[in-house]
Amino acid sequence: MATNASPLHPYWPRHLKLNNFVPNDCPTWHLLAGLFSISGVLVGTTWLLSGHAAIIPLGTWRRLSLCWFAVCGFIHMVIEGWFSLYHKDLLGDQAILSQLWKEYAKGDSRYILNDTFMICMESLTAFMWGPLSIWAVVTFLRQQPFRFILQLVISVGQMYGDLLYFLTEYRDGFQHGELGHPLYFWFYFVFLNALWLVIPGILVFDSVKQLTHAQSQLDAKATKAKSKQN
Repeated sequence: MATNASPLHPYWPRHLKLNNFVPNDCPTWHLLAGLFSISGVLVGTTWLLSGHAAIIPLGTWRRLSLCWFAVCGFIHMVIEGWFSLYHKDLLGDQAILSQLWKEYAKGDSRYILNDTFMICMESLTAFMWGPLSIWAVVTFLRQQPFRFILQLVISVGQMYGDLLYFLTEYRDGFQHGELGHPLYFWFYFVFLNALWLVIPGILVFDSVKQLTHAQSQLDAKATKAKSKQN
């Protein structure tokens, strides 16, 4: 006899059969509080470090950008790195990071479906943009000459991955989450990911401005030197 029993999981599409799913035993607010608390500590630590360890004094904007890269390094390498390594085991695992991903997957179930795009994109993010984000902090503290090139590369890479993330779900008809849900759709899926479009976009503009200025000065010196020779 046919039944209309609700699925024993919180994910979309609702017809998904997830036989190895184990519900989280950690409350949602614990997971989110832990994530944002660690991020807050990183921001505070990097802010203090950028005020004492930099070769030359850094302005407020530059120090905030270093805080951003520090948080990116943590999220990319630790959280997304965990997904890259353990994506096959998330549904039945109760490790804190696995529970965090099971919670986030309520807004995008591709993360618990072994989606090929997600695995490739998150692996690239974890093992490339993560270490480079930490390196970016060091280059700005040490005033290394390639710091704005590094900032540009990281930011363009983050934006590219994020655009693909949004566009692939759009092409799928937003079927992997509850469209319009205030927490799962608007906060998890839209807001948290939009940060990696807006902030890297600002940093791309900043990098282009700095590199253009440096090239203009180099061109002016070359022109001046040539005019002296003539």
